[in-house]
Amino acid sequence: MAKKSIPVESGNSKGKSKKKGSAGAAKGAGPLVVASNRKARHDYSIVDTYECGVVLVGTEVKALREGKASLVDAYATIDDGEVWLRGLHIPEYSMGNWTNHSPRRTRKLLLHRGEIDSLMGKVRDGNSTLVPLQLYFVSGRLKVELALARGKQEYDKRQDIKRRTEEREVTRELGRRIKGINA
Repeated sequence: MAKKSIPVESGNSKGKSKKKGSAGAAKGAGPLVVASNRKARHDYSIVDTYECGVVLVGTEVKALREGKASLVDAYATIDDGEVWLRGLHIPEYSMGNWTNHSPRRTRKLLLHRGEIDSLMGKVRDGNSTLVPLQLYFVSGRLKVELALARGKQEYDKRQDIKRRTEEREVTRELGRRIKGINA
């Protein structure tokens, strides 16, 4: 009877290593945010969010893996039963050549038919718009967090700022009491 050999790891093997700081670092290690639209949460009240895939060309993916993108003027529309992302700026890939992409081209978003129909009905009713909140990679694929949002009035924005400052003061006071500081 032959003995089965058990492989022993010596510690200096060339196994899988995770790169730090790279946009495509580790597949399956959780979402890696490329760009976020922080102003959207200030300007809009978020009703519902959806995770969408994006149809991209090769140089766009490479530019996104470098961490270059801007969601500042981006919005989504529904045309002929398809959802399109407009105004997303992905700069040209530095190592690209004549096959490089147009930085502000319209990109198709991938959603299920039922989700598209639901969004179409909600947007058509009025007072709602589709705003991208984040671009991120999940398992090597680019996703967009798309929000169904309603615009805020100026007084709503001021009330939100006031509420946040009050909450901040309460947490500071609780921290002082826990530490035993009388101020």
